[in-house]
Amino acid sequence: MSEQQIKIPSLADLQTHRSEKWRGFTHDILPLPVAEMDFPVAAPIREILAEMVAISDLGYLGPIPELGTSFAGFAKRRWNWSVNPQYVRAATDVGVAVVELLRVFTKAGDKVLFSSPVYQNFYTWMRETKVEMVDVPLKVDPAAADGTGWSHDWAGIEAAYKTGIVVHLLCSPHNPFGKVYTREDLERITALAKQYKVIVISDEIHAPLTFKEAEFIPFLSLNEDAANVGVAVTAASKGWNIAGLKCAIIVSQTQVMHEKLNELPPALHYRASLLGAFATVAAFERGEAWLDEAIEILDQNRKLIANLISSRVPAIGYHVPQASYLAWLDLSKLNLGEDPGLALIEKAKVAFNSGHIYGPLGKDYVRLNFATSPAIITEAIERIARAL
Repeated sequence: MSEQQIKIPSLADLQTHRSEKWRGFTHDILPLPVAEMDFPVAAPIREILAEMVAISDLGYLGPIPELGTSFAGFAKRRWNWSVNPQYVRAATDVGVAVVELLRVFTKAGDKVLFSSPVYQNFYTWMRETKVEMVDVPLKVDPAAADGTGWSHDWAGIEAAYKTGIVVHLLCSPHNPFGKVYTREDLERITALAKQYKVIVISDEIHAPLTFKEAEFIPFLSLNEDAANVGVAVTAASKGWNIAGLKCAIIVSQTQVMHEKLNELPPALHYRASLLGAFATVAAFERGEAWLDEAIEILDQNRKLIANLISSRVPAIGYHVPQASYLAWLDLSKLNLGEDPGLALIEKAKVAFNSGHIYGPLGKDYVRLNFATSPAIITEAIERIARAL
């Protein structure tokens, strides 16, 4: 690789940041919960933002065909997925997109399937739309072929489908496990969705950060049946660390689904940010060198965690994730009580996301964000080791 683009700030510099991650705790606590990176934003994104601010180009988001063409180009290069640029729609963020899609496909009381432990805002979105939440939890499986330590309850999923599921909410790649679904996984979901007339909404926001040993397969690219039953929601916000700019995209694959999505409120487009939309275009068009370097750093960090745990706190359970920058740590052997995350804040002055917010099976876990410097990761594990 040419000259390094990503130089991670010091802890002191990071503590000047205004985001939730850095304002949520006092400075004596090392914060590693919120899913944002401590990496400087890619130059192409900084350039377009600086240009727009310099000329006071800060109005409302209007027509932006570049959003569809830039994502289609990225999807083709990255995943060999052929996307129709006209089937790409803007939304404020992934959460708003999923809520509005649920309003299109469901009414209050309809059944929506998900599998916990899962990203905590899945619950928020389902409560907001007043659907019935049907949880078919993933199963702890140390022998899981993908090495993530968890596997699907396929019999449970089909049994739930038979009860009248309307929508299946899929987190792909999975947050907090970093699990990348296999082609076989996605084909089984597609077959069930087709058989039972279920819509699959696939949250693919972490997909750009997939590591080399895993193959991310966009749900809509799988086959004709997946295209007929599925809608994808994604963004540049995780891959390029621009969540605060507020722009996501909704992608459909067929004309029928595209026309169905005309039921989305027209204001959805205008509630996205002008800056966020053009930053997203810059990311997809000119941000891949930065993305590749970020993945290299994250690859080193996920392995560093394994080495630190092995040498300093071997009682912690950890499966190296296949995507993104979230480590799912099993603290059940540390005897930290009902909320290990809270205990670590008090005892070790290090903050993670407590696992119980992802579902009942997560109660003995914490989620660690390792999109930061090796020094900060090392300090976090050292604080845990010293506190035990």
